[in-house]
Amino acid sequence: MMKQNGILVHSTGGRSTLPPFFHHKYHPQHLHYSTKRSLRVVKAAMSNTAGQVIKCKAAVSWEAGKPLVIEEVELAPPQANEVRIKILFTSLCHTDVYFWEAKGQKPAFPRIFGHEAAGVVESVGEGVTDLKPGDTVLPVFTGECKECRHCKSEESNMCDLLRINTDRTVMLSDGKSRFSAKGKPIYHFLGTSTFSEYTVAHVGSVAKINPAAPLDKVCVLSCGISTGLGAAINVAKPKKGSSVAVFGLGAVGLAAAEGARISGASRIIGVDLNASRFEQAKKFGVTEFVNPKDHDKPVQEVIAEMTDGGVDRSIECTGSVAAMISAFECVHDGWGVAVLVGVPNRDDSFKTHPINLLNERTLKGTFFGNFKPRTDLPRLVEKYVNKELDLQLEKFITHEVSFSDINKAFDYMLKGEGLRCIIRMGA
Repeated sequence: MMKQNGILVHSTGGRSTLPPFFHHKYHPQHLHYSTKRSLRVVKAAMSNTAGQVIKCKAAVSWEAGKPLVIEEVELAPPQANEVRIKILFTSLCHTDVYFWEAKGQKPAFPRIFGHEAAGVVESVGEGVTDLKPGDTVLPVFTGECKECRHCKSEESNMCDLLRINTDRTVMLSDGKSRFSAKGKPIYHFLGTSTFSEYTVAHVGSVAKINPAAPLDKVCVLSCGISTGLGAAINVAKPKKGSSVAVFGLGAVGLAAAEGARISGASRIIGVDLNASRFEQAKKFGVTEFVNPKDHDKPVQEVIAEMTDGGVDRSIECTGSVAAMISAFECVHDGWGVAVLVGVPNRDDSFKTHPINLLNERTLKGTFFGNFKPRTDLPRLVEKYVNKELDLQLEKFITHEVSFSDINKAFDYMLKGEGLRCIIRMGA
């Protein structure tokens, strides 16, 4: 979704209190301990803040493309149907970077970005009955009101009230921001704004999860990993022994490959313009790699020749319309299913010959992997905790930094280094 360019310069956001091994590379054994400790400390400290304005640290983006600045902000109490959350772990997604760069959409600054996170409920507003202080939660960029037609449908997760709205910068209940700093309101992002020690979200965008879950890992399920995983297991639904092509081997594409692996696909063909991604992709079950630049014919023809007529399933995770067309046209006639995940440019159009549909190929789209946030994410976390699903989240987490070093996470992503960088907020 984002266009990578430039290298972000680090900001100075205060000294880190983390030991050296917490910087740069990811060390899961250390983070698992810190998760348990953070939960104990946070729950012990929450009783005195309910109903009050909280002063906390937040990484504020004052201008497009400029380093985030750690500021003291004020966060108002939650209003009706809202929840205030103490964020313990968050991670950086391409979508954060895309809107931070302010490319292709209306800019809104100052703003607090962040939408992949895990934390603990600090307090709740009027009318909130599903959550209480101390609950362990994942704030989510979309929502589930449980009342609209989409929420009541078993086939949709596109909530009428709370589906993603990148232009919304304030809360639904009163059209105001809960954040302020230096006498100015600070805009929200995707209803989550998790680059803050505390945040406020609509109750419909908060999933209550098993408190035994390692929050330093499951926080990545709030967006990209669930999107790719769900595209495979919920939408494409490859059968055991089937073949799957995955277009784009970033975090979302690798999550789709992981879903195909979990489903039992025997051939997972990774398609990417960057050949250096193949070695890493093998860890997620990718068995073969195709770089379209290495061939003088359309990649769909290359894949069809490799698979005796086409793959059983394909999943497109780039946002490129050319890749979308290739993903559709590379599936086998009669039973092939192509699933589109990437977000195209506004003026793009998808073109293919109608005979490709008449020959019984199926084209599908998906949003957030067809997961309902409040209903399905807790179940997914539960399966992960109980090892009922061979989902290896640690493979996606390649770096970890302290909150004061959040700009390093932007550096890693802009350089194309790693997949997900965990940002430890601290107790």
